[in-house]
Amino acid sequence: MAINMDEAKLRTVTQLQEFLDATQEINFTGAPGEGDQQRYEHISRVLKRLAYPNLGKGDRGVVLAYLRCTSGYSRSQVTRLVGRWESNRLATVPLAKRYGRPTVPFARKYTGADIELLVEMDRANEDVCGPAIVHLLQRAFCVYGDQRYERLSGLSVSHLYNLRKSGGYRALRIHFTKTRTACNPIGVRKAPRPHGRAGWVRIDSVHQGDLDGVKGVYHITCVDAVSQWQVQACVQGISEAFLLPVLAMVIDQFPFQIEGFHSDNGSEYVNHKVAKMLEKLRIEQTKSRSRNSNDNALAESKNTSVVRKHMGFRHTPQKYAKPINTFYQEVFNEWLNLHRPCLFATEVVSDKGKIKKVYKHRDAKTPLECLVLLNEAGLVTFKSDTTLDSLPSKANEKTDLQAAQEMQKPRPICLRYSTNRSKRDRADLAKQSAQLP
Repeated sequence: MAINMDEAKLRTVTQLQEFLDATQEINFTGAPGEGDQQRYEHISRVLKRLAYPNLGKGDRGVVLAYLRCTSGYSRSQVTRLVGRWESNRLATVPLAKRYGRPTVPFARKYTGADIELLVEMDRANEDVCGPAIVHLLQRAFCVYGDQRYERLSGLSVSHLYNLRKSGGYRALRIHFTKTRTACNPIGVRKAPRPHGRAGWVRIDSVHQGDLDGVKGVYHITCVDAVSQWQVQACVQGISEAFLLPVLAMVIDQFPFQIEGFHSDNGSEYVNHKVAKMLEKLRIEQTKSRSRNSNDNALAESKNTSVVRKHMGFRHTPQKYAKPINTFYQEVFNEWLNLHRPCLFATEVVSDKGKIKKVYKHRDAKTPLECLVLLNEAGLVTFKSDTTLDSLPSKANEKTDLQAAQEMQKPRPICLRYSTNRSKRDRADLAKQSAQLP
């Protein structure tokens, strides 16, 4: 709805104030199709009718508020227009727009034909650097007299890159490159199939956080896929200098023969030196497949239930790798495999023929107990220097409770207080750090 208002009878500031008080909830804007020039004329008439230059500060504020309300302009725009009117009042120059669209568009120096010539030159020279292309364009006109390159002979290097980014240039230089798959011949990309036999291990790394840009230690989790026999290790870094000796030690700590070695696609395990070591031991190396997160799920679950639970999440300096590794070999791995129960899955076939893994309460047993059952079924091959009788006798030397309590006592201070450290704990940690080489 459009309302036409004759405001010529508003000749005093008091009348303007009453008008504003009565129309606080109404905002006036220009009518559809009304240009800025009509608003400018309205502002000039109001200022002249009310003798704006002779008004006081308070009355001027009322007039400005009235103009903002009736013109639809912002406060800053109205202030600028009133200032212009005051400066041009004596010269009787009316308010008018001082800006607008250019009547003549900006001239285009380089045409579509020039873009085609540039594309031809770039394609022929296989996109060499900008200065070289500019020099070739200059030689095409100055040396060889090709008149087509007259405008391009004056092209600057900086504007050359602007032309290369233009839509016309890109439309002529579209090219597609097929995605190249990463072909790494190391390892076989498949999920290992142990078929119920012990000896196919899964391995993964856990980083113990950064602090001020300094890397922490790395925990190595290696667990058998069937018996869940687990060996933990710790290294300063995952480079070959630190990792290869630890991997050899981890494989040597398993009491049975290792036949398969499965990891994710990280370069710390998928490299030529690790492959050479596994080939020497006649161990098959496999790696996880794309979009198959369950290929290494067992090692990932042990990272949470064992490493993070007992070692915490806080940063551990690299100098503690050696005492942590000693703790793993002498105490922690023995407790994991001889006294800590694990849940083993039972495969249940549904009515539709789907195989589902169910974890029942009676399936909880230690890795040693599972190893004994596998030995009775002939599904494990022990090393020559290890016998099955030596493992149960070693486990019977202490109860599960005693083994867990003894595991807590010799833990390094950096692990014992990794989740919540008090002032006294930090003092003990600093003392132990000073004693380390």
